[in-house]
Amino acid sequence: MRIAGAKGDRGGVWFDGPIEMGMRACLHARVAVRVLLQLGTFDAADAAGLYAGARAVDWRAWLTAASTFAVTAKLAREESPALRHSGFAALKVKDAVADALRDALGARPDVDAKDPDVSIFLHLAGARAALFLDLAGQPLHRRGYRVAMTEAPLKETLAAAVLALGGVPREPGALLPFVDPMAGSGTLAIEQALAARGIAPGLRRRFGFERWPALDDAARAAWERLRAEAEAAAEAPRAPLPPIVCADISPEAVGAARQNASAATVDDDITFEIADVAALDRRWEKAVVCTNPPYGERLSAQEVEPVYRSMGRAFMRLAGWDVVVLSGNPLWSRALPLKPVISHRLFNGPLEVRLLRYEIPRGKVKA
Repeated sequence: MRIAGAKGDRGGVWFDGPIEMGMRACLHARVAVRVLLQLGTFDAADAAGLYAGARAVDWRAWLTAASTFAVTAKLAREESPALRHSGFAALKVKDAVADALRDALGARPDVDAKDPDVSIFLHLAGARAALFLDLAGQPLHRRGYRVAMTEAPLKETLAAAVLALGGVPREPGALLPFVDPMAGSGTLAIEQALAARGIAPGLRRRFGFERWPALDDAARAAWERLRAEAEAAAEAPRAPLPPIVCADISPEAVGAARQNASAATVDDDITFEIADVAALDRRWEKAVVCTNPPYGERLSAQEVEPVYRSMGRAFMRLAGWDVVVLSGNPLWSRALPLKPVISHRLFNGPLEVRLLRYEIPRGKVKA
């Protein structure tokens, strides 16, 4: 989705607009992890300042005594000397919210850490605090289609970022055959199919704002319209997609990928294969390989290097193709004797990884 006037910042993007814009972002954003509505900012040099600033917010506009709520806190690198623990900071905000509503309404709302009606997010950078409401409630990578798991699955939002930053064509008229030869639970192939089909990534899940007691009738009507439009777009007839191949050497992984694709309603758009990456063949004149190979965290260098070498040899046979790899091991750079045309630093959870895109040249190349 595109938002006019959006401004990039470290770790996020800011935009101004009505609540409907936030709802649309929850429904359609493929790479965002959260959509946050800012309530206010204030100085919070210590616990007392944090409590006072949080208590000054008019929480009656967002919660009732019957609401449940939870607070999540994130401390930036330039942490406050007096506030070094996110759990303690979240606790101070929780106390402030509960105390403010008790005084205003005569009763304290309950805390529900697992399934709250209203999710509050605190960002603390040095002595400056910002409070937000989390529109989605649960992180946006939880699309609702991951019904079968494999070891170390790729988060859906990261998979969508790999496709976008790696330059994988996803628009009608530009689509190419797509292959993930080490697919695991199938996230890359599923995200490619969802984007190519124009299916909103949040269509199969519920959002936190749907439970907000403060959401008025006009906002609820807007949300129903947005969801109906997304449903209609997902069901609209479209031309057949180029092949999307989801392959893995593990039959269990392929079975899991098939189940997940079915839950995402794109299983008919994907071909599932049990195959070794070393046997990858050039079955089309032009195509894209996009994959997240093992990083070697559970394997020794002696075990992972042969896997990388076999991948490199297979990829060098794909003359004219593009190859996108999410690499978490510097040994990968030895496997493919080409300079990447795109290189981005990303994080897969706590692990720093590189997103690399290669253009496999035509003609004879030494592998």
